[in-house]
Amino acid sequence: MSFLSQTLARVKPSPTIAVSNLAMDLKAQGRDVISLGAGEPDFDTPENIRAAGIRAIEEGKTRYTAVDGIPELKQAICAKFKRDNGLDYTPKQVTVGTGGKQVLYNALMATLNHDDEVIIPAPYWVSYPDIVLLAGGIPVFVEATLENDFKITPDQLEKAITRNTKWFLFNSPSNPTGAGYSWDELKALTDVLMRHPHVWVLTDDMYEHLAYDDFKFCTPAQVEPRLYDRTLTVNGVSKAYAMTGWRIGYAAGPETLIAAIRKVQSQSTSNPCSISQWAAVEALNGPQDFIAPNNVMFARRRDLVVGMLNEIDGITCPTPEGAFYVYPFISGLIGKTTPKGVTITNDEVFATELLNDTGVAVVFGAAFGLSPAFRISYATSDDQLQEACSRIQGFCAALT
Repeated sequence: MSFLSQTLARVKPSPTIAVSNLAMDLKAQGRDVISLGAGEPDFDTPENIRAAGIRAIEEGKTRYTAVDGIPELKQAICAKFKRDNGLDYTPKQVTVGTGGKQVLYNALMATLNHDDEVIIPAPYWVSYPDIVLLAGGIPVFVEATLENDFKITPDQLEKAITRNTKWFLFNSPSNPTGAGYSWDELKALTDVLMRHPHVWVLTDDMYEHLAYDDFKFCTPAQVEPRLYDRTLTVNGVSKAYAMTGWRIGYAAGPETLIAAIRKVQSQSTSNPCSISQWAAVEALNGPQDFIAPNNVMFARRRDLVVGMLNEIDGITCPTPEGAFYVYPFISGLIGKTTPKGVTITNDEVFATELLNDTGVAVVFGAAFGLSPAFRISYATSDDQLQEACSRIQGFCAALT
């Protein structure tokens, strides 16, 4: 009998973390590696937020806090939801965790029973299905195809819902595709959900402020207020505020659900880092004027990467509405052979050979549930992106 839990056997390690770790290992060995795997802004946390963290240390705010967040941060979160989304929440409806991932994990652990189903559009963030599996549920995938701009249709959602469906797990703008649902597109989905009152909505809004061109972000409870009482709206400070390492995520929803999430957290990590919480207060309450210029920079990088990848015969790379990822399809490269005699049979082989031959680290599409493709994070410098895309062009040109 294995010493390890059978539950653990149901899941796999995070592929995105694995790619980042492999890139770091190769760099440590002296390889010239450009890592485009991590979803992490390449600029520092804004100075006023860093200063708030330092101030918290100097003022001795280093002790345990309430399990799911200090009152000041919960108030700031309520103000953010009202300001940005027109949603009214009280502090009792808010939970703060160690990153958005913990909030999602807590919510699913607190609500899923054996055979409960969670509908997940694919491609998806790699952790969604494995968290569902850890919690004892069943992930149900709905394919958002390239032809549909990586968005699911109302008909697809309708057909996926069964009597066992507990959650619809929604992410816009999306990791890994950057696809964003318009108000009308989201309203069509919420109309479906209104016909199925047993289905709750778990919406991951982590990339809310990373929206480009004419795309306007919206969230399900905002689009359909009648879903308010069965929606958990998850967000955090990691992406827009360049606070990935501070590890603060949060969510708002019905008090009974928040209380259940609090119970899970009380018996796992307890409170998030006190210093990070005070920095997050400043992030949400302080100046927001750096977000727009950062988005201009991200949009420029997006256009650089999309333009260079679409020059490659065999690759199709849509232009995303938000986040900082592109998800190019490589159907035209499958079956081709590298100069070393390796046949590109799938996107994992493509990513492996690309790294071995060029030092460019990307994440293969199968990790996100839709192939053949790969994900690039363009949250790095223009020079690095230019060089990486040039290497990808050379690698693909050498395939026969």
